[in-house]
Amino acid sequence: MLAQIKLSVEQLDAFVRSSIKLGHADKRIAEYLKKVTLTQRLDASTVENLQAAGAGPRTLEVLRDLMQASKSLPAPPPKPRVEPPKPVEIPPPPPEEQARILEEVRKYALDYTRQLPNFICVQVTRRFYDPSGLEFWQRDSTITAQLTYFEQKEDYKVLMVDNKATLNTSFERLGGATSTGEFGSMLREIFEPESLTQFRWERWATLRGRRMHVFAYRVAQPQSKWTIRYQRTDEIRPGYRGLVYVDRDTLMVMRVTLEADDIPPSFPIQQASVTLDYDYAKIADREFLVPLKSTMRMREGRTLVKNETEFRLYRRFGAEAIIKSVDLENLDPLPDSMTQEQPAAPAPAPARPK
Repeated sequence: MLAQIKLSVEQLDAFVRSSIKLGHADKRIAEYLKKVTLTQRLDASTVENLQAAGAGPRTLEVLRDLMQASKSLPAPPPKPRVEPPKPVEIPPPPPEEQARILEEVRKYALDYTRQLPNFICVQVTRRFYDPSGLEFWQRDSTITAQLTYFEQKEDYKVLMVDNKATLNTSFERLGGATSTGEFGSMLREIFEPESLTQFRWERWATLRGRRMHVFAYRVAQPQSKWTIRYQRTDEIRPGYRGLVYVDRDTLMVMRVTLEADDIPPSFPIQQASVTLDYDYAKIADREFLVPLKSTMRMREGRTLVKNETEFRLYRRFGAEAIIKSVDLENLDPLPDSMTQEQPAAPAPAPARPK
């Protein structure tokens, strides 16, 4: 049973609107709201606006109860007026330029792992779950591991579980959902000729302050190599689709997303997706483009599962490369700004002739 949840009026409003948009049943939304305690006064206009947005009778009944219960609380602060940004139309590259970009990215993707040095790094996986299916996440566990990449092969050694040191523990023994492919196979399989991947231009984007080409793609099920396993016994190989973010200036891939297509109705997992971000890290005396963060999501019935995996403290592999406990003490989660997409910035004005 979920614990009592404290929400501001803004959070309550966002939750109800999101639930309506996602098509959640009125009874289900109301049951969840019964577990909510407000930190601010809920006024009648907010309830009326939620009713206009589509809140059902049971939800409205609970909202009115919350309005009465919060009468003595302080009013929420006024929202600052924000002028909406003017939309910026940036034309896509011409078709022949798009084809050239994709061909360059294909060469890069197929050669990516051979360009990586031998290294070690810390992999921190924060696991979450939500039995309600409403994306109110609860922390499950945090697994800290040492990842060794040697001669294009990955090896994992679990160091801590929930900040407690552990010995002779593997990811398999810990159970739960896992993902692989961050160090090249995921990217390579999208661009392998035998995958027969269909690409099309999607849009411009800005990621970590850099302009990105964004291409949509799809790999049909007969050519797919992506495997989804359930409890070590059941597995499928679905088709998948997603986006590839390509740095305009370097033509290096900075983000890949995957979402499973056409999962069989008999399979326990109904939805599965992965988002993988890359960024630059210094290893020895050179910078390499390496995985930064991977987010895997799955749905089994109503239950949602999410793994957020970060790759930190990259070092060249060698006898002197050791992960010490003091290195792990301040590994707070990466700020959201590191992986949030920003609106596509306008193209710079052409330089005036002197």
